[in-house]
Amino acid sequence: MDSEKARIGVDIGGTFTDVAMEYRGRIFSTKVLTNYAAPEAAIIQGITIVLEDAALPFSEVGTIIHGTTLATNSLIERRGAKTAFVTTEGFRDVIEMRTENRFELYDLNIVLPPALIPRRDRFVVAERVSASGEILHALDDEKVAALAETIRDGGYESVAIGLMHAYVNDVHERKVRDILLAAIPGLSISLSSEVSPQMREFQRFNTVCANAYVKPLMASYLNRLVDKLREAGANCPVFMIHSGGGIITIESAAEFPVRLLESGPAGGAIFAAEVAKRYGLDRVLSYDMGGTTAKICLIDDATPKTAKTFEVARTYRFKKGSGMPISIPVIEMIEIGAGGGSIASVDGMKQIRVGPHSAASEPGPACYGRGGDKPTVTDADLLLGRLDADNFAGGSIRLAAAHSEAAFARKVGEKLSIDNNAAAFGVCEVVDESMANAARMHAVENGKELAEYSMIAFGGAAPLHASRLCEKLGMKELLIPPGAGVGSAIGFLRAPIAFESVRSAYIRFARFDAVKVNAVLKELQDEAKRFVHAADPDAKVEMECIAYVRYVGQGWEIPVVVDIKSYSDADGPALRAAFEEAYAAYFGRAIDGLDAEIISWSLRASSPIHSAAPVMRAAKGKAAPVPAQRDMFDARAGKYLSSGIVERISLSAGDYVSGPAAIVERETTTIISSSYEAIIQPDGCLLVTPKNA
Repeated sequence: MDSEKARIGVDIGGTFTDVAMEYRGRIFSTKVLTNYAAPEAAIIQGITIVLEDAALPFSEVGTIIHGTTLATNSLIERRGAKTAFVTTEGFRDVIEMRTENRFELYDLNIVLPPALIPRRDRFVVAERVSASGEILHALDDEKVAALAETIRDGGYESVAIGLMHAYVNDVHERKVRDILLAAIPGLSISLSSEVSPQMREFQRFNTVCANAYVKPLMASYLNRLVDKLREAGANCPVFMIHSGGGIITIESAAEFPVRLLESGPAGGAIFAAEVAKRYGLDRVLSYDMGGTTAKICLIDDATPKTAKTFEVARTYRFKKGSGMPISIPVIEMIEIGAGGGSIASVDGMKQIRVGPHSAASEPGPACYGRGGDKPTVTDADLLLGRLDADNFAGGSIRLAAAHSEAAFARKVGEKLSIDNNAAAFGVCEVVDESMANAARMHAVENGKELAEYSMIAFGGAAPLHASRLCEKLGMKELLIPPGAGVGSAIGFLRAPIAFESVRSAYIRFARFDAVKVNAVLKELQDEAKRFVHAADPDAKVEMECIAYVRYVGQGWEIPVVVDIKSYSDADGPALRAAFEEAYAAYFGRAIDGLDAEIISWSLRASSPIHSAAPVMRAAKGKAAPVPAQRDMFDARAGKYLSSGIVERISLSAGDYVSGPAAIVERETTTIISSSYEAIIQPDGCLLVTPKNA
């Protein structure tokens, strides 16, 4: 990577495509509407804008780091390739039968997401490998060759191969791939032993199916993107951000696109973690609200909480088990369909509902004047005086309040017999309360008390709603970083080159096998370092390993940090002690007299994490000049109040703005409610705290 040239982060969201460029210590940024037909066109448009702002040609771009929700949207909307699934005979219906868990025990009308691959597209082969890796039934090559003809004649674009216990011994999966490729050269194939080599067949099969389903789409998109960038003159490497918060090559991303499902939100968590590190905050709630969704993430000790599985396309918003499980390393967060473009409606019980459907960028909220006729959160914010119709998105979009009024009157006001102001306030309160409830639930599930946390808010819509959310959650400190409107894109620029390798390798402490442990660790290290060095051959690699351990007979494991070294059989008791210490931290005490077992391993290799210079907080100084006023609805006061309008760029360290006020900038607006005030910090952050705190 050329450190002298510009570095660009690009985040494609459901409504806006955000671009942030770092050049010689300065950040240049913009937001452009996402182009659904040709997402790469919006990227070129956004990069062109920031390069013009910096007076640079495309040839001065040294690195582009990209994150996108395209793979996620493809799964949710079922817009992937025609995909076949090949599995072991007798296990054709695993992805439809799911597990025995019911997320709503007494709901007789429970709705589960349908299997990604229909039954007619699922095929079986006669073979069997034991849980220890022993071949019990050899693969029949002739029958696989006959299956290849069926797949070719069926016009399948992609194939997912998931065989029983292939995470232990993948010889049959590789053999099926070789036979298929010999018969159908160029066929897109995904192996479960490469995509997610972990136990639990439902999750593993589902993950490889998801990878195969989006692989042709993402490969086509990434190839188009690289070609368009080359045509524009950007002869630089293009990297992708993955769900675990690291950077991988575009070739790796094309091979394992399932790793990109949460790439955009991961960048936001990295952005918030760096701000937390600068301010020495060990308990942070990051709040990312864009045009389509809102996400929250707990960040302790400047490290986002992570998980090895997550769900997409949930049929019940907050219910674990109601979605499509994906077994990949991911930064853990909770998401609700409540962004600026989320559509408001009134249900049969005369209650206001917001989301999960979004007006997105096409046609967009009613106020965009692009053909949208449904009321959205952005329309509500405009009617409540929080947005300047003439200077939205830096003046690139002129908002039409008359369109918002018509949409609210028709879809909300008339149905509830209330005026537009009350309807708009109701919509915003529903959104803010939904987010507050999600935050409370996430905190309780993790044993945290939100009153002890600081909030860091970013995304185009979060600063508009963050102070109200703090009021609801009782949080005493809110930070709005500079560049908050494109926070995820800036986060991409702070991400290390990283890859997390995972394996299921069963080891029981009573029969501790050091040779097997060392073999697993070596395999994990070799794979993870290979991905890191593919992006930067000279990268200094740092590694961390986690073993997932449980007591014998339990259904799930807890993570235990383990040393990366050469183990001997005498190290078994020390590993067990580390597990019992971690177990006691989770549940209060360990269990005496019960053996424990390691189920799987995860090793993360990364380049050094971006260092963050500490910030000395500025004390409250002089009141900032308030050149303009506008009436804005204040939720705490319950009425419109004359509110100050302040340009963020005019503020200096120590200046304070007392609410009610709006602090405006190119990509977003920060609303300071009547009970809060904001002090500008030396690094440009807005520190928002209760008055007289």
